[in-house]
Amino acid sequence: MREPTDGMSPFEAVNFFFHGAADWLGLDDQTRQVLAGTYREIRVQVPLRRDDGSVETLYGYRVQHNGARGPYKGGVRYHPSADLEEVRALASLMTWKTAIVDLPFGGAKGGVQVDAASLSLTELERLTRRYMSQVSYIVGPYRDIMAPDMNTNAQTMAWMMDAYGQREGHTLSIVTGKPVELGGSLGRDAATGRGAVIVLDQAVKDAGLAPEDLSVAIQGFGNVGSWTARLAKAEGYRVVAVSDVNGGVYDPRGLRVLDVLDHVRASGTVVGHPDTETLTNEEILELDVDVLVPAALGEVVTSANVDDVRARIVVEAANHPVTPVADANLADRGVTVLPDILVNAGGVTVSYFEWTQNIQQFSWDEDRVNAALREHLVTAYQRVRDFARTHETTLRQAAFTLAVERVATAAHLRGYV
Repeated sequence: MREPTDGMSPFEAVNFFFHGAADWLGLDDQTRQVLAGTYREIRVQVPLRRDDGSVETLYGYRVQHNGARGPYKGGVRYHPSADLEEVRALASLMTWKTAIVDLPFGGAKGGVQVDAASLSLTELERLTRRYMSQVSYIVGPYRDIMAPDMNTNAQTMAWMMDAYGQREGHTLSIVTGKPVELGGSLGRDAATGRGAVIVLDQAVKDAGLAPEDLSVAIQGFGNVGSWTARLAKAEGYRVVAVSDVNGGVYDPRGLRVLDVLDHVRASGTVVGHPDTETLTNEEILELDVDVLVPAALGEVVTSANVDDVRARIVVEAANHPVTPVADANLADRGVTVLPDILVNAGGVTVSYFEWTQNIQQFSWDEDRVNAALREHLVTAYQRVRDFARTHETTLRQAAFTLAVERVATAAHLRGYV
């Protein structure tokens, strides 16, 4: 049995869970080597002309991890931490994520190392168009399909689609997460948060609990965190704390989530919402709540703070928010960790629906999108749960094992190994 250690890089941490699954499956060394590595990595210069006329040279990445089950699929993030190691980790997570929810995709990810908050709207557009131009040689509607991620959104995807179209012709299916007016899918904006609540609901039901009896703290109030908060509130959960990059707010009686959203629109942050206690992002993780939802950056629960996590259920709405050492600690304490490759798969699932709608030139209504999303995630959760119960292992081990098995089977059938 492999033992986790502190100091793992993000890619090493994801591969730690992969190797645990590979050990359980008894994968041969050749298959293990292929699946643990990345198929293609590209690093590009992204010269950005700023509004003052100066030119800043940024660097962007696109990593294609594994395409055995279909075209590469993955988002693009703009963040200072979006270096090659981080993008590798996120690309590999996409491989296992698409496999666990049985989508015909492989895994990829992209990023530009930049503080997006420092850019004007016109600078963001120039950056986006240049990045797409630089990586356009390795993407395509049946090769690699991009999507929004941290600090990118529907508008970013519209610029990317247009930039690609200027070179290759009008191609709706080159990106997902687009504006509905440009071929985007209804329900895509809420999909990742909705998926997190669907998976949480299933785990709560299995535990014999009721949403109205559970308190929830959410670290992160961007697209994923805010939708998780409003949908959890609608399902009856008591959302007591949320946070963003500036800090968090807490009310043990339960926050009025829609009022918090109004406050964010007016002020740009959750901090300062009336009649709440202000907390740091670190304090959010340590609240005495039933459910903790890390929905922002990766590696926020570590060996340094895991002993202070008091939640009974951790819902990984962010990518790799719990390090391997912290994950082992939570498992030893009997804390239920709902793993990221299942919890936040709602976004890529509805992206798949968007891609198919674009190819067919036929749009679905929102009820159909949401019903299909629920069906996919409930089916995936039940398979993971049943495997974990049968083999007396964690939900993360079960999810990775099932996902790796699917990808390994596809790789063998194709003759990769």
